[in-house]
Amino acid sequence: MTTKGIRRSIITLCIGMTGLPLGLQAQESLNVTIHENGTERQETIDLPKSMTYPLDSLLTDWKAKNYIDLGKDCSTSTENPQFSDSVYIDRLSRMPVVMEMPYNEIVRACIDRYTGKLRNNVAFMLSACNFYMPIFEEALDAYDLPLELKYLPIIESALNPSAVSRAGAAGLWQFMLRTGKLYGLESNSYVDERRDPIKSTWAAARYLKEMYDIYKDWNLVIAAYNCGPGNVNKAIRRAGGKNDYWAIYNYLPRETRGYVPAFIAANYVMTYYCKHNICPMETNIPADTDTIQVTQNLHFRQIADICGIDMEQIKSLNPQYKRDIIPGDSKPQTLRLPLTHISTFIDRQDTIYKHRREELFKNRKTVAAESSASKSKGGKAASGQLTYHKIRSGETLSTIARRYGVTVNQLKSWNGLRNNNITAGKRLKIYQ
Repeated sequence: MTTKGIRRSIITLCIGMTGLPLGLQAQESLNVTIHENGTERQETIDLPKSMTYPLDSLLTDWKAKNYIDLGKDCSTSTENPQFSDSVYIDRLSRMPVVMEMPYNEIVRACIDRYTGKLRNNVAFMLSACNFYMPIFEEALDAYDLPLELKYLPIIESALNPSAVSRAGAAGLWQFMLRTGKLYGLESNSYVDERRDPIKSTWAAARYLKEMYDIYKDWNLVIAAYNCGPGNVNKAIRRAGGKNDYWAIYNYLPRETRGYVPAFIAANYVMTYYCKHNICPMETNIPADTDTIQVTQNLHFRQIADICGIDMEQIKSLNPQYKRDIIPGDSKPQTLRLPLTHISTFIDRQDTIYKHRREELFKNRKTVAAESSASKSKGGKAASGQLTYHKIRSGETLSTIARRYGVTVNQLKSWNGLRNNNITAGKRLKIYQ
């Protein structure tokens, strides 16, 4: 297919539907009949998963349930006006964007999808923009990137912060685990910063910046974001070294063939939704929030009980914590709370940390083990309550031993030390 043919052909289309749950859906395809130079042939692309999410799955997020009012009439009509190709071409040309937004039959098919079957999803996403667009715009502006990239998470996740793909990509920006770690997003059993809207957005902006430095073409950058630079590089080689998305189109994976057209369609519909009788759902902007550094293990239930905050709200504000636990013992972690509850947390934090601790952290118990080695060295067996002491500059084993009422030999035995040398910043086990 030529670039000219892709952009100007007239279409009829048929979409294959599935009814599987979110995250387990089979890939939906878009079958486009292309009429070109008096001939007719079929083109099949895979739709981005975000274009298959049912509205109910998007409304499960705490922010959506509490700040989007579905009861108010926002005048979204079931009638979707139809326009000629020339109208779409004119509207796309007048959008204030620096990225190329060409029109073709596949872009038209994606626009029809958003303004037809997905019009209620668009109404939801227009409202969800109030939560996330300021975050996206700040990061994109800091890296001097086109602001139209703020609509990329619409294609990635439909602005669903809990979205997880079949391949394991997570969050608004759908980072894979390995890529996320390359861009500084921590992932372990307790934390997954790919789900953090702020941190993942800054990581995505950095990734997009680096991809543009390589390709110098935004449509190729978008394609690389979807299928990885390796697949884009392979398509460029197979196309004879051409550095244009539409020139390498036929050599890209099927989903990526639909990805850039879907991105163009998303920009169109988020700009011209009124022309299609779509309006945003009513939104109540959430209260201001602020962050606190947490330096001990902390369970969301402890915060909810003492500060009087709904558990679901804490989860919504801190989606990076996978098990409702902030692992502050390993390193300082960030807790986001409504501004009205920040002073309560600061004033009562000692109480919060102690509240139901034994119940909520059962897997943190101390197991005493008496070894023959500790007895042979004259040291006390490792029994009693385990405490960890972080060594400060200038401290010695003697001063630490006096502080806890133990002996130097006991400290050495418990921590496997052969001499009295210790290093600031390390932690010592102490049994009291």
